[in-house]
Amino acid sequence: MALVTFRDETAAGRTLEEFSLPDLPERISARELVRLRVREEVARHNAAPSAHFRGLVKPTDAEAELNGYRMRTARRLDWEKQADAAEAAFTRNGFLLLVGDRQVDDLDTEIDLTTDPVVSFVKLVPLVGG
Repeated sequence: MALVTFRDETAAGRTLEEFSLPDLPERISARELVRLRVREEVARHNAAPSAHFRGLVKPTDAEAELNGYRMRTARRLDWEKQADAAEAAFTRNGFLLLVGDRQVDDLDTEIDLTTDPVVSFVKLVPLVGG
């Protein structure tokens, strides 16, 4: 079993958020890894729901703000809907997935977590007027 560190980074490589999950399988697809990450962040949010959500993708009816998303009311989130939204965001280049020092381009890529236990997510911001 592997201990994996999930890290949110800026495009310049600065760490914004970080958490670790123990006991993950040694080999896993990128899709499963993204879904695990989203399930964990939603579980943490649902343990103490608030109107602010720090996560990979924006919940329905939320507005982006500096360090996350502001929802109209404090509420629990559905991790499966968030995970589906994360998969869709990945395919639209909404974020980069870096495992160790390499970029993962396909959610079906198998990842060896014993070799690369740090998984970084870099949210991409669309250019204005471009």
